[in-house]
Amino acid sequence: MNPLELAGARPGPAFTITFDGRPVEALPGQTVAAVLWSAGVTSWRSTRGEGRPRGVFCGIGVCFDCLVTVNGRPNQRACLVPVRPGDEIGTQEGTGHGEMGPQGGGTGREEARRAD
Repeated sequence: MNPLELAGARPGPAFTITFDGRPVEALPGQTVAAVLWSAGVTSWRSTRGEGRPRGVFCGIGVCFDCLVTVNGRPNQRACLVPVRPGDEIGTQEGTGHGEMGPQGGGTGREEARRAD
C-alpha cells in the first residue's frame, strides 16, 4: 500500500524550486533533503579540507553533513529546512562563506583576503 494512503496524506500541488540553477519539483512540507533525494541528488556539499562529497547523514539536524545554501544563505541544514515555491538551493563548497559578500551577512574577511 502507498504510504500516503496509509497516512491519509493529501499533499498540496507540486511547485518548482531550483538546485544549482536547474528546476526541481517539490511538494509542500518536504525538506530540502527530501526534494533533492527525490530528484536523485545524493550529495550537495563538499568538505573543507579534501572536497569530499556529503549529503544527508543523520537526517535529524544533529550533524552538519547536509549543509546547503538556501536563497543565498549558506550553512542551512537540508534535513531541517522546508522548501517554499521559488527557493534557490545551491551546492555548498567548504564553509559556504566564499559565496557571501558583506551585503549577505558575511564578515567580509573573504573579500579582504582576495584583495591582498
